[in-house]
Amino acid sequence: MPALTLSQRLFDDADRSPIDPFSLFEEWFVEARQAELNDPHAMALATIDDAGVPDVRMVLLNARDQRGFAFFTNFKSRKAVQLLAHPAAALLFHWKSLRRQVRIRGTAEVVDAAEADAYFATRARASQIGAHASHQTQPLSARAELLQRVEALQQSFPPDQPVPRPAHWSGFRVVPLEFEFWKDGEYRLHDRVRFSRGTAAGEWSRQRLNP
Repeated sequence: MPALTLSQRLFDDADRSPIDPFSLFEEWFVEARQAELNDPHAMALATIDDAGVPDVRMVLLNARDQRGFAFFTNFKSRKAVQLLAHPAAALLFHWKSLRRQVRIRGTAEVVDAAEADAYFATRARASQIGAHASHQTQPLSARAELLQRVEALQQSFPPDQPVPRPAHWSGFRVVPLEFEFWKDGEYRLHDRVRFSRGTAAGEWSRQRLNP
C-alpha cells in the first residue's frame, strides 16, 4: 500500500505524527508548478510602514530552503525600506487552479552578499542593466527618461564582461514563524491547518482551524 502524501496526512485528524511544513510546502509547490500556467512562484508580500499601516504587493519567490523564502529587490524600494526598519513580513501564495493557498508570517533578514551575487548572475543581462537603471518607486517624468538611462548603461558596460550587482540591489529572506495551509471545501467548509513556533529554531506545532 503506497505511503500517504503529506497533504493526505495533513487533513487526517487521526494522524498526529510530526509534519515538517517546509516539506509540505514543497509538495504543494510541485503540484502548483504543474497546474498554474503563469508564475506559480508569485507571492503577495505584506509589510508595515513607520505609522503601522500595512502595505502589500506581488513579488516572485527566487529561492527557498529550510531557512526560509527569499526574494530580491532594489533596496531603495518602499518594501525594502519598510523591511529594514520593521523586519516583520507576511507572504501569501494563492494557487487558484488548485483552490489552495499558503500563508506565511515571520521575520525578514537580509541575505548575504554572496547569495545576492549568485542570484544576480543568473538574471538576463537586460534585467541586470535594468536593476542599475531603475530608481525604484521614485517619481518618473516619462518612460523615455528610464529608457534613456537603460541605453546609456548598455553603452557603459562592456558586452564581453559581466554586469556587476549594484550596491542598492540585494535580497531578503522571510524566516517563517507561522504557516497556514488552506484548501477549498464544498459549501465554504474549507480545510485549514496552522503550524506555529515561537522562534526560528523552535519545534513546530500544528492545529486545525475552523474555516
